Amino acid sequence: MALSLFGCSDTKVAQCERFIKQVNEGTTLIDKNKGAQVSTSLKLAKELEEVTKKIRDLNLGDEKLKEYQGKFVKTFETLSKNVEIAGKALGSTKKAEASTAGRATIQKAKGDIDTALKNAAEAAAKFDSSVSELNQYCTKPES
Repeated sequence: MALSLFGCSDTKVAQCERFIKQVNEGTTLIDKNKGAQVSTSLKLAKELEEVTKKIRDLNLGDEKLKEYQGKFVKTFETLSKNVEIAGKALGSTKKAEASTAGRATIQKAKGDIDTALKNAAEAAAKFDSSVSELNQYCTKPES
């Protein structure tokens, strides 16, 4: 899901371009790593942390863009955290032995993965809504 820009004034357009570039970087990372293995999931979590930092560090003057900035930081933090939780839980299942303790480890990991996926899905829904709002804002002429 890419964002587009049309019809913004100079200051707003420059801020929107910088912001959207970082959001698209995160979106690309997520899209290319869907269904990834443990090591890839943990790498994705770290990369999403980097995108989160880049978005947080954007020097935006536009108050509405600052509001969107906060939303996207929170969303990417949630996604990163839950991808990491799911990746670690998946990794623990691979190390579990064929024993009662191993079955308990796998059961716990399954619960952790289910919770992480639920949280990530909720964050993704908020993300989609925020992308739509940001696109609308950035394409609206400044008043």
